[in-house]
Amino acid sequence: MPNLKDLRGRITSVKSTQKITSAMKMVAASKLRRAQTAAEAARPYAERMECMLRALAASVRNSPTAPPMLIGTGRDQTHLLIAVTADRGLAGAFNASIGRATRNLARRLESEGKTVKLMTVGRKGRDYLRREMASRIVGEVSYAGRKSIAFADADDIGRQVAEMLTRGEVDVVTIVYNRFQSVISQVVTEQQLIPLPLPANENEEPSAGPRALYEFEPDEETILARLLPQNLSVQIYRALLESAAGEHGARMTAMDNATRNAGDMIKRLTLNYNRARQANITKELIEIISGAEAV
Repeated sequence: MPNLKDLRGRITSVKSTQKITSAMKMVAASKLRRAQTAAEAARPYAERMECMLRALAASVRNSPTAPPMLIGTGRDQTHLLIAVTADRGLAGAFNASIGRATRNLARRLESEGKTVKLMTVGRKGRDYLRREMASRIVGEVSYAGRKSIAFADADDIGRQVAEMLTRGEVDVVTIVYNRFQSVISQVVTEQQLIPLPLPANENEEPSAGPRALYEFEPDEETILARLLPQNLSVQIYRALLESAAGEHGARMTAMDNATRNAGDMIKRLTLNYNRARQANITKELIEIISGAEAV
């Protein structure tokens, strides 16, 4: 049985840890409000833009002049997977879930004879995938030390992807991220960015509602040349915002659980300390009484 000094030291150590986890929970909760607001505000614009371009892609799927960013290169050989994780840990299974999903998707594609390239956003995803798939990583992005993510950050990633597509280095681009659902729930999402996914058949709409008719002014090529790269950046930016909100929610939940577990451990250690102290007192009393009787 540990002595009283060891128990007191451990109780003090766990109490200090509990203060840290409680503070981290409060910080995550304050950041979560802003991140959740930003993620929810970006959803309608990104979803409507994707819906419009999917409808457009369905209408020009057989056109030889359709942009590759809209309908792809016509091949399905080289896949680029963009894994979006956090730069910091202590968020439960938030980062590991993205790492596993990306790894499983890469293995499935390779089993089908495809070539897989990886781009990591966030240090945790980079570290996870580097252990088994370091040779497939072609790009790394980290926002460590940044207070918030701006659209320019997503635009930089979008330009890198567009350049790889222009050079013919990739055929299909998919982004894997945690979609924020609630404080205790983040959904691992695989969203194909290039080419835009088409309906299963011509009569099926990309989304609920009547089919929209689009007129282009000044002309279709000019507008698409501007709109398609912007849509790529918008979808990446949405994924970054969703991931940021999910990270704070996951960290808040993890730190709340850690604080509760620390409280339970303090109770157990205190009980053991009291029992050990009582046993020592009883032992000393017995020794005193035995000595007095011997005299």
